[in-house]
Amino acid sequence: MPTSAPAKVPAPEQPGATPLFGALDRYFRITERGSTLPREIRGGFATFFAMAYIIVLNPIILGSAKDMYGHQLDNGQLVTATCVTAAFTTLLMGVIGNVPIALAAGLGVNSVVALQLAPRMSWADAMGMVVLAGFVVMLLVATGLRERVMNAVPFGLRKAISIGIGLFIMLIGLVDSGFVSRIPDAAHTTVPLQLGADGHLNGWPVLVFILGALLTLALITRRVPGAILISIVAMTVLALIINAVATIPSWGLTTPEWPGNPVATPDFGLIGEFSLFGGFGKVGVLTGVLFVFTVLLSCFFDAMGTIMGVSDEAKLTNAKGEMPGINKVLFVDGLAVAAGGASSSSATTAFVESTAGVGEGARTGLANIVTGGLFTVALFLTPVATMVPSQAATPALLAVGFLILAGSVKDIDWADLTIAIPAFITMVMMPFTYSITNGIGMGFITFVLLRLATGRGREVPAPMYVVSAVFAFYYLMPALGLT
Repeated sequence: MPTSAPAKVPAPEQPGATPLFGALDRYFRITERGSTLPREIRGGFATFFAMAYIIVLNPIILGSAKDMYGHQLDNGQLVTATCVTAAFTTLLMGVIGNVPIALAAGLGVNSVVALQLAPRMSWADAMGMVVLAGFVVMLLVATGLRERVMNAVPFGLRKAISIGIGLFIMLIGLVDSGFVSRIPDAAHTTVPLQLGADGHLNGWPVLVFILGALLTLALITRRVPGAILISIVAMTVLALIINAVATIPSWGLTTPEWPGNPVATPDFGLIGEFSLFGGFGKVGVLTGVLFVFTVLLSCFFDAMGTIMGVSDEAKLTNAKGEMPGINKVLFVDGLAVAAGGASSSSATTAFVESTAGVGEGARTGLANIVTGGLFTVALFLTPVATMVPSQAATPALLAVGFLILAGSVKDIDWADLTIAIPAFITMVMMPFTYSITNGIGMGFITFVLLRLATGRGREVPAPMYVVSAVFAFYYLMPALGLT
């Protein structure tokens, strides 16, 4: 007598396996990339807190400068423009690029706009040149040239770029926290940095950073989920308590103080205030083109290094170190440059602080939806969003810098000096010159010259020759009288 097959018992429903989660999982490929919904949410929060300082810092940099007519940009309008553009471009990168790479006004580029462009034209003219640079970036993506440049970078140099970014963000964390500080020129010394503000570790803010760094590293060592975010929240609470009971001379950029009125009304007055070609009438065609080129070069390679470094750390690259579907990411990045100029918040670009979210386990664009959403909320709650002191957020950069270094240094072929030396130059020049672009440029030039010197010029991809020549021209511009 045949026995009937046992009835199938339904598999237990996974936590959070709702229709909404299923749709999010399919679109963002959360499970496929080895992530989870909680990791993506934590990662989005960690990235936002690690880069929220830009809401305060970008208006300070742009608002402190004057254009040729003596006009200054309104601080409140700059805060709104910074938040709007960061929210829009970060959300766009998440939805289209599906990578955990957040965007905001680029440091370095905003200084170029404020100190080089604006004094020689109007603010609208300067922002128009940023928009033009964004259009050129999008054109390079559309023609495939930008992807070819990125794919032409040797594997060892790709890893060096990641390591350089790791060292760079560690230095950013140490400086922004006050753990190390710049020695003023009045000291007449060639030593650029010192421990603390006066050669010693003094004050409660530095203690908050030290405790935050120790807590973050201890939680990471114990593999506690949410280690970075837990540390940021815990140290913010501690900073609030310390600030309430002790007299603190200065916390730096952000004071951890609960605002009397946490709600702020956004002012959209700067959105759309740009002139595409007005600047050329002020400085001439050649100088105008060089200005656009300067903005373009910084945006192009800063973003390239960040995208390569973050995607590599998030394990989104293949065996050759290339990221599938990168054209979408690059196009959004180009669009972000133009959007930053159109909103008068300066060029918007990929933020290296995205590694804080990756350190929390973020692997998809869903983390960007969280980060972008928080920037949207910050439009109305800017006083709250800017309450987290850098001493509470920067330990994340220290920890992530270590994780990047530990995961990439072994993949460089140190036996091949034509790779090892350029890799070393790339790694050290990023923190030493405080610029991702400089690290990439000097590393590329060194790589090409060493390959030529050893008779291996044919092994150098053509795009590397072109890019190295562009960098060489860029570095020679002051000597040629073109700046």
